[in-house]
Amino acid sequence: MEQNSLERYSRQMRFSPIGEDGQKSLMNKSVLIVGVGALGTVLANHLVRAGVGLVRLVDRDYVEMSNLQRQMLFDEIDVLESLPKAIAAEKKLKAINSSIKIEGIVADVTRENLPELLEGIDLVLDGTDNFRTRFLLNDLCFKLGLPFAYGGAVSARGMSALFIPGKTPCLRCFINPGEGAGQTCDTIGVISPVVDIVASYQVVEVLKYLVSDDQSLRGTLRSFDLWKNHQFDLKMEKSKKECPTCQRKEYPSLMEEEDHVTTLCGRETVQIQRNEPIDLKVWAKKLAAIAELKVTPFLLRVQLQEGERLVLFPDGRVLIQGTEDLSRAKTLYSKYIGG
Repeated sequence: MEQNSLERYSRQMRFSPIGEDGQKSLMNKSVLIVGVGALGTVLANHLVRAGVGLVRLVDRDYVEMSNLQRQMLFDEIDVLESLPKAIAAEKKLKAINSSIKIEGIVADVTRENLPELLEGIDLVLDGTDNFRTRFLLNDLCFKLGLPFAYGGAVSARGMSALFIPGKTPCLRCFINPGEGAGQTCDTIGVISPVVDIVASYQVVEVLKYLVSDDQSLRGTLRSFDLWKNHQFDLKMEKSKKECPTCQRKEYPSLMEEEDHVTTLCGRETVQIQRNEPIDLKVWAKKLAAIAELKVTPFLLRVQLQEGERLVLFPDGRVLIQGTEDLSRAKTLYSKYIGG
């Protein structure tokens, strides 16, 4: 069978809102998925199977056993080989669809490298696990005029929305920076079905956009709790007054100082300096259920299941002890501290 054959997409093309023209449009589109974990693997799986012409994946982490409960592209061999998630996902996806271009990039997304990652991209999908990166994506996408498909999943709760510059408000109009700090899959858990549903909601809106079926776009920020059987749609009609991103065009995440990250030479320790103080009592309560803690008036020491340790100080410093790998340290920081 010819690589460019449309036969593999025959059932998708029989869906009238897509059709053959829509399929050809998808094959000429390029997307960036930031984060190849729970959400990112589902996003990538759907878009690769749908025939999007270029799927670019970026992630800084590697595959661990605890990922397999919900990160659908990985298996136990990936864990044994400690493969980077972007590489493991690229390998699996190329075996699924060899007729499109798939790029797996092992990198920590920052404001410095994000513009390069966005070159030639038509739309960005959020597969991240922290709001610092989400707001960075939101701000740069709105500055460049790129749609941003937001998704978040934790516990049994999920949220999703497609933000389109010039047509909808942005992420900052609905979520304030810092609101999700401390609530990650590693601190309060997550069930796999909520991940699948959030990512599927993201992909459906992305497909509508990429085939230019704008009238079918949902136009809401959808939130739900699968366990409690709740769902709510908030219409995305009005931007937040004086929003620094979509109204004032200031793009705070492109301007603010990032947490300062340094390796402490000879101590197998990475230090991350937060831009805000740390309440030791609050964080001890958040982390007590998942780690062994030692609290003093001066610091909070957290022994992680992975083997490393976190040491939190009131002045905003966080030490990640047991590694000098900056990517590893940032991953653990995002898992347990969030932001």
